[in-house]
Amino acid sequence: MDFTNLKMFMNHMAEERTPGNSIEVFLKGKRVFQYFAGYADLENAIPLVGDEMYNIYSCSKITTVVAGVQLLEQGKILLSDPLYEYMPEFRNMFVLSAEGNLTRANNYITVGDLFSMTAGFTYNLEAPGFQKAREVTAGKMDTVRTIQCIARDPLSFEPGTHWQYSICHDVLAALISVVSGHKFRDYVKENIFEPLEMKESVYHQTPEVLEKMAQQYLFIQSNDENNGNVQGDERFKDGYFKNVGKAVKHILGEEYDSGGAGIITTVSDYAKLMAALAGYGTGVNGERILSPGSINLMRANRLSDVQKEDFNWKHLAGYGYGLGVRTHISQVKSGMISNLGEFGWDGAAGALSIVDPDIGLGVFYAQHTLNPRENYYQPRIRNVIYSCLK
Repeated sequence: MDFTNLKMFMNHMAEERTPGNSIEVFLKGKRVFQYFAGYADLENAIPLVGDEMYNIYSCSKITTVVAGVQLLEQGKILLSDPLYEYMPEFRNMFVLSAEGNLTRANNYITVGDLFSMTAGFTYNLEAPGFQKAREVTAGKMDTVRTIQCIARDPLSFEPGTHWQYSICHDVLAALISVVSGHKFRDYVKENIFEPLEMKESVYHQTPEVLEKMAQQYLFIQSNDENNGNVQGDERFKDGYFKNVGKAVKHILGEEYDSGGAGIITTVSDYAKLMAALAGYGTGVNGERILSPGSINLMRANRLSDVQKEDFNWKHLAGYGYGLGVRTHISQVKSGMISNLGEFGWDGAAGALSIVDPDIGLGVFYAQHTLNPRENYYQPRIRNVIYSCLK
Protein backbone atom coordinates (compact mmCIF):
# COMPACT_ATOMS: atom_id res chain seq x y z
CA MET A 1 0.00 0.00 0.00
CA ASP A 2 1.14 3.50 -0.79
CA PHE A 3 -0.97 6.41 0.49
CA THR A 4 1.02 9.16 -1.24
CA ASN A 5 -1.89 10.03 -3.53
CA LEU A 6 -4.29 10.32 -0.58
CA LYS A 7 -1.91 12.48 1.43
CA MET A 8 -1.45 14.80 -1.55
CA PHE A 9 -5.20 15.04 -2.07
CA MET A 10 -5.83 15.81 1.60
CA ASN A 11 -3.25 18.60 1.44
CA HIS A 12 -4.82 19.93 -1.76
CA MET A 13 -8.26 20.02 -0.11
CA ALA A 14 -6.91 21.82 2.96
CA GLU A 15 -5.08 24.35 0.82
CA GLU A 16 -7.91 25.17 -1.59
CA ARG A 17 -11.29 23.66 -0.65
CA THR A 18 -11.76 23.60 3.13
CA PRO A 19 -9.93 25.04 6.14
CA GLY A 20 -9.04 21.55 7.32
CA ASN A 21 -9.78 17.85 6.96
CA SER A 22 -9.08 14.51 8.58
CA ILE A 23 -9.26 10.87 7.49
CA GLU A 24 -8.78 7.36 8.84
CA VAL A 25 -8.52 4.19 6.76
CA PHE A 26 -9.02 0.63 7.99
CA LEU A 27 -8.19 -2.46 5.97
CA LYS A 28 -9.10 -5.94 7.22
CA GLY A 29 -9.53 -4.74 10.76
CA LYS A 30 -6.30 -2.74 10.99
CA ARG A 31 -5.79 1.00 10.77
CA VAL A 32 -3.47 1.53 7.82
CA PHE A 33 -3.63 5.30 7.35
CA GLN A 34 -4.46 8.35 9.44
CA TYR A 35 -3.92 11.91 8.35
CA PHE A 36 -5.13 15.45 8.98
CA ALA A 37 -4.31 18.74 7.32
CA GLY A 38 -5.18 22.41 7.71
CA TYR A 39 -6.90 24.25 10.53
CA ALA A 40 -9.44 23.51 13.22
CA ASP A 41 -9.78 27.26 13.71
CA LEU A 42 -8.91 29.25 10.62
CA GLU A 43 -9.23 32.72 12.16
CA ASN A 44 -6.78 31.94 14.94
CA ALA A 45 -4.54 29.67 12.84
CA ILE A 46 -5.04 26.73 15.19
CA PRO A 47 -4.02 23.57 13.31
CA LEU A 48 -5.91 20.28 13.39
CA VAL A 49 -4.32 17.70 15.68
CA GLY A 50 -6.63 14.79 14.81
CA ASP A 51 -8.87 14.52 17.86
CA GLU A 52 -11.34 17.29 16.99
CA MET A 53 -15.07 16.62 17.04
CA TYR A 54 -17.30 17.35 14.03
CA ASN A 55 -20.98 17.63 13.25
CA ILE A 56 -21.28 14.76 10.77
CA TYR A 57 -24.90 15.52 9.75
CA SER A 58 -26.27 12.83 7.44
CA CYS A 59 -23.42 10.41 8.09
CA SER A 60 -25.44 9.85 11.28
CA LYS A 61 -27.92 7.98 9.10
CA ILE A 62 -25.56 5.01 8.85
CA THR A 63 -25.77 4.50 12.61
CA THR A 64 -29.56 4.77 12.47
CA VAL A 65 -29.96 2.13 9.79
CA VAL A 66 -27.53 -0.17 11.62
CA ALA A 67 -29.71 0.16 14.72
CA GLY A 68 -32.80 -0.57 12.66
CA VAL A 69 -31.24 -3.63 11.02
CA GLN A 70 -30.36 -4.95 14.48
CA LEU A 71 -34.09 -4.96 15.28
CA LEU A 72 -34.66 -6.76 12.00
CA GLU A 73 -32.16 -9.42 13.07
CA GLN A 74 -33.95 -9.80 16.40
CA GLY A 75 -37.28 -10.43 14.68
CA LYS A 76 -38.82 -7.31 16.19
CA ILE A 77 -39.60 -5.70 12.82
CA LEU A 78 -39.84 -6.64 9.13
CA LEU A 79 -39.18 -4.33 6.22
CA SER A 80 -42.63 -5.20 4.89
CA ASP A 81 -44.43 -4.24 8.10
CA PRO A 82 -46.75 -1.22 7.95
CA LEU A 83 -45.40 1.62 10.06
CA TYR A 84 -48.84 2.07 11.64
CA GLU A 85 -48.52 -1.31 13.39
CA TYR A 86 -45.97 0.33 15.69
CA MET A 87 -47.03 3.97 15.42
CA PRO A 88 -50.81 4.10 14.83
CA GLU A 89 -50.67 7.80 14.01
CA PHE A 90 -49.45 6.83 10.52
CA ARG A 91 -52.42 4.61 9.64
CA ASN A 92 -54.43 7.12 7.59
CA MET A 93 -52.10 9.29 5.54
CA PHE A 94 -52.88 11.85 2.86
CA VAL A 95 -50.94 12.86 -0.24
CA LEU A 96 -50.66 16.46 -1.41
CA SER A 97 -50.20 16.65 -5.16
CA ALA A 98 -48.11 19.24 -6.96
CA GLU A 99 -51.38 20.87 -8.00
CA GLY A 100 -52.43 21.24 -4.37
CA ASN A 101 -54.99 18.41 -4.30
CA LEU A 102 -55.25 16.39 -1.09
CA THR A 103 -56.20 12.73 -1.39
CA ARG A 104 -56.07 9.73 0.91
CA ALA A 105 -52.98 7.59 0.33
CA ASN A 106 -53.65 4.23 -1.30
CA ASN A 107 -50.42 2.69 0.01
CA TYR A 108 -49.36 2.46 3.61
CA ILE A 109 -45.86 3.47 4.69
CA THR A 110 -43.75 0.37 5.33
CA VAL A 111 -40.76 0.04 7.62
CA GLY A 112 -38.71 -0.55 4.48
CA ASP A 113 -39.85 2.81 3.10
CA LEU A 114 -38.21 4.50 6.09
CA PHE A 115 -34.87 2.82 5.41
CA SER A 116 -34.94 3.51 1.68
CA MET A 117 -36.33 7.09 1.62
CA THR A 118 -39.48 6.09 -0.25
CA ALA A 119 -42.14 7.02 2.34
CA GLY A 120 -43.20 10.36 0.83
CA PHE A 121 -41.87 12.61 3.60
CA THR A 122 -39.95 15.84 2.95
CA TYR A 123 -37.16 17.64 4.81
CA ASN A 124 -39.30 20.65 5.75
CA LEU A 125 -38.54 21.20 9.43
CA GLU A 126 -41.01 24.11 9.48
CA ALA A 127 -43.98 21.94 8.51
CA PRO A 128 -47.12 22.26 10.70
CA GLY A 129 -46.40 18.96 12.44
CA PHE A 130 -43.10 20.24 13.77
CA GLN A 131 -44.77 23.44 14.92
CA LYS A 132 -47.39 21.38 16.75
CA ALA A 133 -44.65 19.29 18.37
CA ARG A 134 -43.04 22.44 19.77
CA GLU A 135 -46.33 23.25 21.48
CA VAL A 136 -47.03 19.72 22.72
CA THR A 137 -43.53 19.19 24.13
CA ALA A 138 -42.99 22.75 25.40
CA GLY A 139 -40.01 23.05 23.10
CA LYS A 140 -38.20 19.90 24.28
CA MET A 141 -39.17 18.06 21.07
CA ASP A 142 -38.63 14.51 22.30
CA THR A 143 -38.11 12.19 19.35
CA VAL A 144 -41.21 10.00 19.54
CA ARG A 145 -43.81 12.69 20.26
CA THR A 146 -42.32 14.96 17.61
CA ILE A 147 -42.54 12.26 14.95
CA GLN A 148 -46.07 11.37 16.05
CA CYS A 149 -47.03 14.99 15.38
CA ILE A 150 -45.72 15.01 11.82
CA ALA A 151 -48.12 12.19 10.94
CA ARG A 152 -50.64 15.06 10.62
CA ASP A 153 -48.76 16.45 7.61
CA PRO A 154 -49.53 15.21 4.07
CA LEU A 155 -47.04 13.18 2.10
CA SER A 156 -45.62 14.42 -1.20
CA PHE A 157 -46.27 11.14 -3.07
CA GLU A 158 -47.74 7.68 -2.65
CA PRO A 159 -45.49 5.66 -0.33
CA GLY A 160 -43.17 3.33 -2.20
CA THR A 161 -43.51 5.00 -5.59
CA HIS A 162 -40.62 7.50 -5.55
CA TRP A 163 -37.30 8.21 -3.83
CA GLN A 164 -36.98 11.50 -1.97
CA TYR A 165 -34.39 12.60 0.55
CA SER A 166 -36.31 13.39 3.71
CA ILE A 167 -36.77 12.93 7.44
CA CYS A 168 -37.34 9.19 6.92
CA HIS A 169 -34.43 8.32 9.21
CA ASP A 170 -35.70 10.58 11.97
CA VAL A 171 -38.96 8.64 11.74
CA LEU A 172 -36.90 5.44 11.80
CA ALA A 173 -35.18 6.65 14.98
CA ALA A 174 -38.60 7.14 16.59
CA LEU A 175 -39.64 3.66 15.46
CA ILE A 176 -36.49 2.18 17.00
CA SER A 177 -37.30 3.98 20.24
CA VAL A 178 -40.88 2.66 20.28
CA VAL A 179 -39.91 -0.93 19.45
CA SER A 180 -36.91 -1.09 21.79
CA GLY A 181 -38.54 0.78 24.66
CA HIS A 182 -35.49 3.05 25.02
CA LYS A 183 -34.59 6.58 24.03
CA PHE A 184 -32.96 6.41 20.62
CA ARG A 185 -29.66 7.81 21.93
CA ASP A 186 -29.62 5.19 24.71
CA TYR A 187 -30.34 2.32 22.33
CA VAL A 188 -27.50 3.40 20.02
CA LYS A 189 -25.08 3.87 22.89
CA GLU A 190 -25.79 0.44 24.35
CA ASN A 191 -25.94 -1.52 21.10
CA ILE A 192 -23.47 0.23 18.79
CA PHE A 193 -21.24 2.79 20.49
CA GLU A 194 -20.35 0.79 23.60
CA PRO A 195 -19.74 -2.56 21.85
CA LEU A 196 -17.41 -0.85 19.36
CA GLU A 197 -15.78 1.29 22.08
CA MET A 198 -16.90 4.50 20.39
CA LYS A 199 -16.43 6.75 23.40
CA GLU A 200 -16.38 10.08 21.54
CA SER A 201 -19.70 9.79 19.65
CA VAL A 202 -22.69 11.65 21.09
CA TYR A 203 -26.07 13.07 20.03
CA HIS A 204 -26.12 16.39 21.84
CA GLN A 205 -23.68 19.20 22.43
CA THR A 206 -22.41 19.90 25.93
CA PRO A 207 -19.88 22.56 26.97
CA GLU A 208 -17.20 19.85 26.90
CA VAL A 209 -18.20 18.75 23.41
CA LEU A 210 -18.28 22.31 22.09
CA GLU A 211 -14.79 22.87 23.43
CA LYS A 212 -13.48 19.88 21.45
CA MET A 213 -15.21 20.75 18.18
CA ALA A 214 -13.50 22.15 15.13
CA GLN A 215 -14.96 25.44 13.96
CA GLN A 216 -17.70 25.12 11.33
CA TYR A 217 -17.55 27.17 8.15
CA LEU A 218 -19.52 28.12 5.07
CA PHE A 219 -17.72 28.72 1.79
CA ILE A 220 -18.70 32.06 0.29
CA GLN A 221 -17.92 32.15 -3.41
CA SER A 222 -16.59 35.41 -4.83
CA ASN A 223 -19.44 37.65 -6.03
CA ASP A 224 -21.96 35.22 -4.48
CA GLU A 225 -25.14 37.18 -3.84
CA ASN A 226 -26.68 34.14 -2.09
CA ASN A 227 -24.12 34.33 0.73
CA GLY A 228 -23.18 30.67 0.51
CA ASN A 229 -26.69 29.24 0.35
CA VAL A 230 -25.92 27.37 -2.86
CA GLN A 231 -23.30 24.77 -3.63
CA GLY A 232 -21.90 26.87 -6.46
CA ASP A 233 -19.53 25.64 -9.12
CA GLU A 234 -17.67 22.74 -7.53
CA ARG A 235 -14.56 23.68 -9.52
CA PHE A 236 -14.62 27.25 -8.23
CA LYS A 237 -12.10 27.93 -5.46
CA ASP A 238 -12.03 31.72 -5.19
CA GLY A 239 -13.88 33.02 -2.15
CA TYR A 240 -13.60 32.88 1.62
CA PHE A 241 -14.73 30.78 4.57
CA LYS A 242 -17.27 32.26 6.95
CA ASN A 243 -17.41 30.92 10.51
CA VAL A 244 -21.07 29.98 11.13
CA GLY A 245 -20.86 28.52 14.62
CA LYS A 246 -21.20 24.89 15.67
CA ALA A 247 -24.98 24.45 15.88
CA VAL A 248 -27.02 22.01 13.76
CA LYS A 249 -30.53 23.09 12.76
CA HIS A 250 -31.68 19.46 12.51
CA ILE A 251 -31.30 18.98 16.28
CA LEU A 252 -34.66 20.50 17.18
CA GLY A 253 -34.48 20.38 20.97
CA GLU A 254 -32.70 18.96 23.99
CA GLU A 255 -34.66 15.69 23.77
CA TYR A 256 -34.70 15.33 19.98
CA ASP A 257 -32.31 12.58 18.94
CA SER A 258 -31.96 13.15 15.21
CA GLY A 259 -31.53 9.85 13.40
CA GLY A 260 -30.75 11.77 10.25
CA ALA A 261 -28.24 14.36 11.42
CA GLY A 262 -27.58 14.15 15.15
CA ILE A 263 -24.13 12.69 15.78
CA ILE A 264 -21.08 14.67 16.87
CA THR A 265 -17.89 12.61 16.82
CA THR A 266 -14.21 12.38 16.02
CA VAL A 267 -12.83 10.83 12.84
CA SER A 268 -11.06 8.09 14.77
CA ASP A 269 -14.20 7.19 16.70
CA TYR A 270 -16.62 7.02 13.79
CA ALA A 271 -14.08 5.14 11.68
CA LYS A 272 -14.58 2.25 14.13
CA LEU A 273 -18.12 1.84 12.82
CA MET A 274 -16.89 1.88 9.21
CA ALA A 275 -14.32 -0.78 10.12
CA ALA A 276 -17.06 -2.92 11.66
CA LEU A 277 -19.23 -2.67 8.54
CA ALA A 278 -16.17 -3.48 6.42
CA GLY A 279 -15.68 -6.53 8.64
CA TYR A 280 -19.14 -7.81 7.71
CA GLY A 281 -20.50 -6.60 11.05
CA THR A 282 -17.58 -7.38 13.34
CA GLY A 283 -15.52 -4.55 14.85
CA VAL A 284 -11.76 -4.37 15.20
CA ASN A 285 -12.17 -5.37 18.86
CA GLY A 286 -13.99 -8.58 17.89
CA GLU A 287 -17.46 -7.39 18.90
CA ARG A 288 -20.18 -8.18 16.37
CA ILE A 289 -22.98 -5.67 15.84
CA LEU A 290 -24.50 -7.17 12.66
CA SER A 291 -24.39 -10.41 10.72
CA PRO A 292 -22.73 -10.68 7.28
CA GLY A 293 -26.13 -11.21 5.67
CA SER A 294 -27.34 -7.91 7.09
CA ILE A 295 -24.39 -6.07 5.57
CA ASN A 296 -25.26 -7.48 2.16
CA LEU A 297 -28.91 -6.53 2.66
CA MET A 298 -27.90 -2.96 3.52
CA ARG A 299 -25.91 -2.55 0.31
CA ALA A 300 -28.38 -4.24 -2.04
CA ASN A 301 -29.89 -1.70 -4.45
CA ARG A 302 -33.60 -1.21 -3.71
CA LEU A 303 -34.48 1.40 -6.32
CA SER A 304 -36.95 0.72 -9.10
CA ASP A 305 -36.41 2.25 -12.54
CA VAL A 306 -38.66 5.17 -11.60
CA GLN A 307 -36.90 5.69 -8.27
CA LYS A 308 -33.50 5.60 -10.00
CA GLU A 309 -34.63 8.68 -11.92
CA ASP A 310 -35.30 10.43 -8.59
CA PHE A 311 -31.86 9.42 -7.27
CA ASN A 312 -30.02 11.66 -9.70
CA TRP A 313 -27.38 13.52 -7.72
CA LYS A 314 -24.34 14.13 -9.90
CA HIS A 315 -21.76 12.85 -7.41
CA LEU A 316 -23.68 9.56 -7.10
CA ALA A 317 -23.90 8.65 -10.78
CA GLY A 318 -23.52 4.89 -11.07
CA TYR A 319 -24.82 4.31 -7.55
CA GLY A 320 -28.08 2.84 -6.33
CA TYR A 321 -29.59 3.12 -2.86
CA GLY A 322 -29.97 0.37 -0.29
CA LEU A 323 -30.94 0.57 3.37
CA GLY A 324 -29.91 4.16 3.97
CA VAL A 325 -26.68 3.96 1.97
CA ARG A 326 -25.48 4.58 -1.56
CA THR A 327 -24.26 1.39 -3.22
CA HIS A 328 -22.01 1.15 -6.27
CA ILE A 329 -23.79 -0.62 -9.13
CA SER A 330 -22.11 0.58 -12.36
CA GLN A 331 -18.49 1.54 -12.92
CA VAL A 332 -19.36 2.65 -16.45
CA LYS A 333 -21.82 5.25 -15.17
CA SER A 334 -19.85 6.27 -12.08
CA GLY A 335 -16.36 6.44 -13.59
CA MET A 336 -15.13 5.10 -10.25
CA ILE A 337 -12.35 2.58 -9.73
CA SER A 338 -13.99 1.50 -6.47
CA ASN A 339 -15.45 -1.99 -6.44
CA LEU A 340 -19.08 -2.76 -7.13
CA GLY A 341 -20.89 -3.07 -3.82
CA GLU A 342 -18.83 -0.31 -2.16
CA PHE A 343 -21.27 1.66 -0.02
CA GLY A 344 -21.64 4.48 2.49
CA TRP A 345 -23.07 7.97 2.86
CA ASP A 346 -22.03 11.58 3.46
CA GLY A 347 -22.96 14.67 5.45
CA ALA A 348 -23.78 18.33 4.87
CA ALA A 349 -20.46 19.63 6.19
CA GLY A 350 -18.35 17.19 4.19
CA ALA A 351 -18.18 14.01 6.28
CA LEU A 352 -17.89 10.89 4.10
CA SER A 353 -18.11 7.16 4.81
CA ILE A 354 -16.69 4.53 2.45
CA VAL A 355 -17.15 0.81 3.10
CA ASP A 356 -16.12 -2.17 0.98
CA PRO A 357 -16.59 -5.46 2.85
CA ASP A 358 -15.27 -7.51 -0.06
CA ILE A 359 -11.75 -6.21 0.63
CA GLY A 360 -12.28 -5.14 4.26
CA LEU A 361 -12.01 -1.40 3.54
CA GLY A 362 -13.54 1.07 5.98
CA VAL A 363 -12.93 4.82 5.65
CA PHE A 364 -14.17 7.89 7.44
CA TYR A 365 -13.31 11.39 6.27
CA ALA A 366 -14.46 14.71 7.73
CA GLN A 367 -14.17 18.40 7.11
CA HIS A 368 -16.37 21.06 8.68
CA THR A 369 -17.50 23.13 5.74
CA LEU A 370 -21.17 23.49 4.93
CA ASN A 371 -21.78 23.50 1.16
CA PRO A 372 -18.73 21.20 0.81
CA ARG A 373 -19.18 20.80 -2.98
CA GLU A 374 -19.74 17.05 -3.09
CA ASN A 375 -19.43 16.93 -6.86
CA TYR A 376 -15.79 17.92 -6.53
CA TYR A 377 -14.34 15.99 -3.63
CA GLN A 378 -16.39 12.80 -3.33
CA PRO A 379 -15.68 11.13 -6.70
CA ARG A 380 -12.05 12.21 -6.48
CA ILE A 381 -11.39 10.92 -2.98
CA ARG A 382 -12.99 7.55 -3.72
CA ASN A 383 -10.73 7.09 -6.73
CA VAL A 384 -7.68 8.29 -4.81
CA ILE A 385 -8.27 5.89 -1.91
CA TYR A 386 -8.60 2.87 -4.17
CA SER A 387 -5.46 3.89 -6.06
CA CYS A 388 -3.54 3.50 -2.81
CA LEU A 389 -4.55 -0.13 -2.22
CA LYS A 390 -1.79 -1.86 -4.10
